[in-house]
Amino acid sequence: MLFKSLISSALLATSTLVSSVVADDLPEIEVVGNKFFYSNNGSQFFMKGVAYQQNTANSSDSSFVDPLADAEACKRDIPYLQELQTNVIRVYALNVSLDHTDCMDMLKDAGIYVIADLSEPDVSINRKSPEWNLELFDRYTGVVDLFQNYTNVLGFFAGNEVTNTKSNTDASAYVKAAIRDTKAYIKAQNYRTIPVGYSANDDSDIRVSLADYFACGSEEERADFFGINMYEWCGSSSFKTSGYESITKQYKNLGIPIFFSEYGCNEVSPRKFQEVGTIYGSDMTDVWSGGIVYMYFQEENDYGLVSVSGNSVSTLKDFSYLKAELASISPSGVSSSSIGSTSVTSCPTSTSNWSAATKLPPTPDQDACDCMAASLTCIVDSGVDSSDYADLFDYVCAKIDCDGINGNGTTGEYGAYSPCSDKQKLNFVLNLYYEENGSSKTDCDFDGSATTQSAKTASSCSAYLKSAGTSGVGTISGSIQTTKHTGITATLTGSSKSTSSSGSGSSSSSTSGSSSGSNKISLGLTTKSLLVGAVSIVGFGLIFA
Repeated sequence: MLFKSLISSALLATSTLVSSVVADDLPEIEVVGNKFFYSNNGSQFFMKGVAYQQNTANSSDSSFVDPLADAEACKRDIPYLQELQTNVIRVYALNVSLDHTDCMDMLKDAGIYVIADLSEPDVSINRKSPEWNLELFDRYTGVVDLFQNYTNVLGFFAGNEVTNTKSNTDASAYVKAAIRDTKAYIKAQNYRTIPVGYSANDDSDIRVSLADYFACGSEEERADFFGINMYEWCGSSSFKTSGYESITKQYKNLGIPIFFSEYGCNEVSPRKFQEVGTIYGSDMTDVWSGGIVYMYFQEENDYGLVSVSGNSVSTLKDFSYLKAELASISPSGVSSSSIGSTSVTSCPTSTSNWSAATKLPPTPDQDACDCMAASLTCIVDSGVDSSDYADLFDYVCAKIDCDGINGNGTTGEYGAYSPCSDKQKLNFVLNLYYEENGSSKTDCDFDGSATTQSAKTASSCSAYLKSAGTSGVGTISGSIQTTKHTGITATLTGSSKSTSSSGSGSSSSSTSGSSSGSNKISLGLTTKSLLVGAVSIVGFGLIFA
């Protein structure tokens, strides 16, 4: 049953006046130990969030609706978010070609922060065939560049439910590499410190190891926060019965902030959100930093708080229940000055349920990939469609060792050229086959799919190519500068192998990812032109429950 939520113009005017005062002093949110704090006074920040994104496209050339690019929609919806005392919204995908200033300013005026996913549906980590590559790096840094100047950006998710079972834990190595490189990029650009983290599903087989994996390691590598999409509390339940007590004990020593990046089971309708009092109560606030309700918009999945038709908003029963529950809470926090030294979480050991390597994939670097591509003689013909690349990979890599372009998140072995574009990687293995078979013209034909070019090696490329080695399994390091990213020291770490093995398998983008030890070629099959430099970033899988 729907009922209209009526807000008078007087109330709107008062709300705007009050929130403007808040916005003038809206401080950045910072991470200290395993908690969030307001940077201006050191008081603890608890998320009272709502997921804010529709699951339908608003244009013919976009696979998602960017809610922060629609100023009229933001103006329409913000009063309802304020009714829920919302202080954070989660946005799953952003269009970097659009302007977000109006919405971000209105959200700031309302005292609302944004936590945004860096990927988008077509450019994200594929758990079945994960990679951390140039296109992903460009996408992630593009979002960072666009949103870093908004002080109400609380943080970024580098991935969402990428690893979701024990069979694809290897994908987490690629997500963690994205976190590492996104953080490095933010620092290198002298942007303000913006936390970068991960949003996980709740799988009992891997959830503890998954959190430990992202929270462990050096400051440069580990996530700044960890979110869990949690749907265990359904209907009438309790701290113990719901499983909240168990997971709170499991995460009590996690060294970074943890929160519910989604919550709100809808198996029982309407949702009365009885878990809210527990989430923000004394049983959980020492460990958890609040949560984000899924979701604002009513859709076929029946998780909505409101129904929207044009510029008309009708609140649902769930809205009123959530509003009442949030109005009754008063979480007790601590001050940032009371936080002592926090121990770093230990990395999980390898088990039958967990097999992600602590050694991470290399940082994608356009210059290094371009150096390699220019040095080749045998390359794919320009008339070959990218959809045919997989067949060429399969043929060539059945005959030669393709470890120089492969990556394996279980063994921690990554080819120096594994982050390069699909075309560059294909050119590399075609040329390798050509050279290993005598370098005759017939060795660079492939039924007309390949051709020769004049190989060129710039003086600035010599050291990189030598370090990578002929087969591409070495290590490339150096200070790489480009027009977009400057001053970042990149290290492309390849496999420690020094000799080739025969016939490593290759696979197309449809190859199923697993925790087995076999190498695989990851094909994004993209043709996007990139202006990318010396840091990497990972994808997130956009998931609308």
